[in-house]
This record gives sequence, C-alpha cells and structure tokens, in this order.
Amino acid sequence: MNKSDKPLSTLWGCELTEANKEKTFSTEETNLQHQLAVRSMCLGHTAKEEFNIIELVTGSGKDATEGIPIATLHAKSMPTVILSGVDLHPPVTFRLKFGSGPVHICAEHVAFEEDLSDEEMAEEEEEEDEVEDEEDIEESPEKPVKKQAAKNGGPVKRKKPEKALDSTLSDDENNPPKKGKGRGRKPAQKV
Repeated sequence: MNKSDKPLSTLWGCELTEANKEKTFSTEETNLQHQLAVRSMCLGHTAKEEFNIIELVTGSGKDATEGIPIATLHAKSMPTVILSGVDLHPPVTFRLKFGSGPVHICAEHVAFEEDLSDEEMAEEEEEEDEVEDEEDIEESPEKPVKKQAAKNGGPVKRKKPEKALDSTLSDDENNPPKKGKGRGRKPAQKV
C-alpha cells in the first residue's frame, strides 16, 4: 500500500434480537486486508428490564474461539456501551448469549490494500534495519586519542573523586559550631 493511499472506511452495524441471536461479519475479498473496529453497543427502545449479554467469537470452524463476553447491557442501569480499541479481523460473530434485545451494534469496517505477503514484509523490514545500522556506524564520531591510548596500555590520568555533598552536610550536623569566647571577635583589652 502506498502511503498516499487512504484505507476505505465504511460503517457497519447489526441488530441482535430473540429471533436473530447471531450476526457474523466476514469478507470474501482476498486482495484487501479487512478490520472491524467496534464502536458501540446499545439497547433498542423496546428492550425489557433484563440483562442482555453479548459475546464475541473470532475465527471460524476449527479456528473459532470460545465465546467471550464483551458487553452486559440493562435498560435501567447501562443501556449503552462505548468501546474503543476493539479492532478485529474477520470473520467475527456477535452473539446475544442472554436476554431478548434488541441490541444494536455499531462498528467501522476498514479495508486496506495488501501489496506484500507477510514474508516479503519481514524481508523488507530486515533490509531497512540493516541500512539503518550501516548509517549509524558511518555517522558515529571517532573516539578521542586519550581513550584509545588508555585502551592500548598507555598512561592514564585519573581524577580525584569529589566529595559528596551529603558527606559535608552530615559532618556539619554531627559537629555543630562551638559557642563561646573568641569567636569572630577579639577579646576586650584591659586598660
């Protein structure tokens, strides 16, 4: 996919009721990569005062996951759930596990052009990493002569360690200034 190409985005929705407890989102197109971003789930205006549990099943056939509860709705206490960060790859099935609904599900269907296979993408990323590593090596500055001499066994100058600020403070706390005569003044002379 070119960076200038924008993904195709459309709204997708469904209604789950007692008569229609399941709805599956799937796609047939193979040249596009599809994603379903779930945005919200809400009860319809005719919903009874009961709990409605919606579960999610991803995959199909042998690859299908066990149903995962994704929302629990109630007409009086929580009629709407706003979801963010729930991005799924089809096929995806929404199931009304408990309750009679109606439950409305709103999502965004996003389709991307798929140019490269996974192997080709991995190879391209490795090549980019190698080029970046080579550029980093070329751009790194040369080491100063002093450090190289130290590594080769030459003379090494060592700095004296500096006193820590904490040690001077603790010395002052343990040895307070002495009080008494002669501090800061000359004694008075007798005439």
